[in-house]
Amino acid sequence: MSELKRRVAVFAALADPSRLQIIDLLTLGDLAPSEIELLLGLRSNLVAHHLRVLEEAQIVSRTRSESDKRRSYLSLQPEVFDTLTPVHVAVPKRVVFVCTANSARSQLAETIWREASEIPAASAGTHPGAAVNPGAVAVAERHGLRIDRHARPLAVEEVLLERDLVVTVCDSAHERMTGRDDLHWSIPDPARSGTPEAFERAFDLISRRIRALTSRLRSV
Repeated sequence: MSELKRRVAVFAALADPSRLQIIDLLTLGDLAPSEIELLLGLRSNLVAHHLRVLEEAQIVSRTRSESDKRRSYLSLQPEVFDTLTPVHVAVPKRVVFVCTANSARSQLAETIWREASEIPAASAGTHPGAAVNPGAVAVAERHGLRIDRHARPLAVEEVLLERDLVVTVCDSAHERMTGRDDLHWSIPDPARSGTPEAFERAFDLISRRIRALTSRLRSV
């Protein structure tokens, strides 16, 4: 069974409240079917059905009691929760964040990434602006980070190297890159309103995406 099919089978098997309750119980210890019946108040035929589904999906396994040979115990397969997580992403040599002007969102993403990961990062724009947006500088400072307000926004062509992981952080950049980016994060442009709240929202959204990505990076 492929990894994808395995995940599909696990999610399908867990799409039932009673089976999720059984899994919750088994995270704490092994149980006999009769014990599950008592704890959940379910009829024996229902418990038997749910356990059969969980066993077929290879979520739980059954062992015979060493004492009472007529009794069996259910336990969770040790890797079941690993199965539920998405596949890992290979660690890149560098991450490049791209927006339109390289004045706000990509600058924020580069700065947040440098705080979250030791993997090198850069940023660029498809149509670089004249200067870094003061709102981006200000929101970074409020979170203890620094963007060089005097930095010159750079064009994609000036920055990209062959083995970069390219992440577009605005819809316009994604659509203009036409398949040259590896990931796309649809982050609303805080410069449209220019309010501190808009920049805080962009900072929060980018931070969440970066945490999610860094948690899935694995060396291959």
